[in-house]
Amino acid sequence: MYDIIVVGAGPAGLTAALYARRAEKTVLVIEKATFGGQITHSPRVENYPGFAVMSGVEFADKLIEQVLGQGAEIEMDCVTGISGSTGDYTVTCESNEFKGKTVIIATGSHHRQLGLDKENDFTGEGISYCAVCDGAFYRNQTVAIVGGGNTALQEAVMLSDICTKVYVVQNLDFLTGEQALQNAVNEKENIEVILGTTVAEILGETEFKGLALDTKGERTELLVDGVFVAIGQQPENEPFKDIVKLNDYGYVISGEDCLPDTNETGIFVAGDCRTKAIRQVTTATADGAVAALAACRVVDSLK
Repeated sequence: MYDIIVVGAGPAGLTAALYARRAEKTVLVIEKATFGGQITHSPRVENYPGFAVMSGVEFADKLIEQVLGQGAEIEMDCVTGISGSTGDYTVTCESNEFKGKTVIIATGSHHRQLGLDKENDFTGEGISYCAVCDGAFYRNQTVAIVGGGNTALQEAVMLSDICTKVYVVQNLDFLTGEQALQNAVNEKENIEVILGTTVAEILGETEFKGLALDTKGERTELLVDGVFVAIGQQPENEPFKDIVKLNDYGYVISGEDCLPDTNETGIFVAGDCRTKAIRQVTTATADGAVAALAACRVVDSLK
């Protein structure tokens, strides 16, 4: 039995594992997909204290190396549920079960889709959710980015260096990304921002052709070689709905103490999967530290 089981290996989960190991607790980290989480999709991380700039992959690699160096165990599996009570939890996965005295839920979130017909058909064939991963396929071509937040603007700037033309399609009448990113977008001559516009349809039958846009009732066609969707995230908390309370958007209801709304004293939540005002890598790592130290106190109380 582990002292602490961490579900998710993003910045929050890995930081939790790091702090728990430094407290000499036995730790298992369970991750179903990518170590490092969504940060690995960021081409440039410029707001983490102590580092002027680094890639998301570089940040994740350093954190994983640090966690493994502290002796945490890592398992690749998909968690399907948590049962039991403080001091004796069972974390059920698709291919195994693990026992832990406490559990930290740090599952993060995944890319939100447009929800349009043919979106799944063209995913990977004209539609992408990661410019870092797929941007190179569109070198010297024309692309669109749907979204107006930090991720969308970061990707627009990155793609402008390799693409002939980059369109930014935002449903609001203004961009929501940081001012520094907006300034960077405005400085690029090959980036065109289209505001107050939604994507009405994905064009193409057997292959992707572009987007049908709706600007306050006026329909136009935007013919591009590819589109990158950057309209936010969705949490992945469905397996935990029976043990913690979720809000209407699927986030675990929790305060800054990382204690979820539950009767279980051995369950904690950290990072983008919980309700919070700011979702940044700095707040995710802070959550990881808070949740880990709280879990350590519970483990110590069981002795």
